[in-house]
Amino acid sequence: MPVLTRPVVTPVCRGACVLKNHVIHLLCLGLAGLGCLEARDRPNVVLILADDLGYGDTGVYGSQQIPTKAIDSLAADGVRFTQAYVNSPVCAPSRAGLMTGRHPLSFGFCDNLSKPQPGSVPEAYGLPLSERTVADRLKELGYVTGIIGKWHLGELPQHRPEKRGFDKFWGYLIGGHDYFTADDPNSSLKSPLLSNYKTPQEITYLTEDTGDECVDFIEAHRFEPFFLFASFGAPHTPMQALERDLEKFAHIEDPLRRTYCAMVYRLDRNVGKILSALDRTGLKGNTLVVFMSDNGGQSAPLISNGSINAPLRGSKTTVLEGGIRVPLILSWPSRLPLGSMVDELVWGIDLCPTFVNAAGGRVEAAQDSYHGRSLLPLLTNPVHQSDERVMIWRYTVGAAIRQGGWKLVRLPDRPAALYRLEEDLAEQHNLAAQFPEIARELNRTLGQMEVRLPNPLFREPADWRVRHLKFYDSSYSLTQPTNQPSQKTGE
Repeated sequence: MPVLTRPVVTPVCRGACVLKNHVIHLLCLGLAGLGCLEARDRPNVVLILADDLGYGDTGVYGSQQIPTKAIDSLAADGVRFTQAYVNSPVCAPSRAGLMTGRHPLSFGFCDNLSKPQPGSVPEAYGLPLSERTVADRLKELGYVTGIIGKWHLGELPQHRPEKRGFDKFWGYLIGGHDYFTADDPNSSLKSPLLSNYKTPQEITYLTEDTGDECVDFIEAHRFEPFFLFASFGAPHTPMQALERDLEKFAHIEDPLRRTYCAMVYRLDRNVGKILSALDRTGLKGNTLVVFMSDNGGQSAPLISNGSINAPLRGSKTTVLEGGIRVPLILSWPSRLPLGSMVDELVWGIDLCPTFVNAAGGRVEAAQDSYHGRSLLPLLTNPVHQSDERVMIWRYTVGAAIRQGGWKLVRLPDRPAALYRLEEDLAEQHNLAAQFPEIARELNRTLGQMEVRLPNPLFREPADWRVRHLKFYDSSYSLTQPTNQPSQKTGE
């Protein structure tokens, strides 16, 4: 089997086809650059990324505890994916894949960014300069580009968003930030917010401020095609919520879960701000909006943020389903079907070529070296493709491979485990002894892929691996709680 196969997406001319009784307008990609798409035809692109969101912690993905009106409405106006994966169970490498359309392992981005470890090269701690970002590609197509919120792809000047294709940046460079304080340059969690186009206002509540800045960006660029990366910090630690939101979930006894629910609720309110701004400015119909989480919820003991990945087992940092399978919604009302669901296997690295495809750019293997593939042909021509995809993950102690309905998980202190996900979504029944040939073949394919990968650019502290290994044996809730929020607030 090929290593991280790179697809060729054949250009198609604008026309129409029928998918589930919806008329879909295809994009014309026959010419290089802007092709046949005039500026008025090119969609705006908004990527809304949550941070450490539990798989089942939105209404449309099964939550009966957290009302997520805005996220649910986005799914009603678009397409919801049930088998969407990120390329890593932690933030930075996952984001590196999202930004490039390439598997982060293919360029040595294997671990999360941390303090430089002994023997490492500090200048390597960031997205390699050899990699082009989706912002680079969309700028070439005439888009104004902006990122609001979390970056986490390098703090050195050469790695910062302004050097990686983004015209505008407001936010912070590290993995997490205090939600109420940004006035201590000696504390990474409380450091002042950064911006290359304004003096950031005094912080109120980080999720609210991020939403407000996104609205300002939309209104400022309403008359030109734009790409907005709305990179929210919520519900990543530190666990801090507004008092009025905590009151809404006062019935939840666990204080951690209560705070988490309040943070997700406020995140949803700010997703609503963005959607309202698109509606108010008349941009909704021709804007491709994507909602996703950068990895699974942080639900493992000792590091939990209160999230629940049910019905999946596992957590952020594990290659179990709970660490890598995430919510994914695409909405483009003028082009994509409304309220549809797609069961095909898709990856976070598919978003970059999808955005370039939608903008009228060419998406070809020889030219762009994508490992992902545009999702637009899948949505306009729903041919079953899951069995073709070979997906791999590797992070500290864990590695996994999926092909079709089979998934193999390999850990250093035990034989590899084999799961049939179509029948065992929670990875409860190891079938390696019953299907040894399948287990051997998947293990062999995984190994062949791994030996062809480059060395890691940097690593996390070695002692973290002991903790990560324990998370594979931890207990996880496989059902969502059902207690409803109170109606104390009018929001």
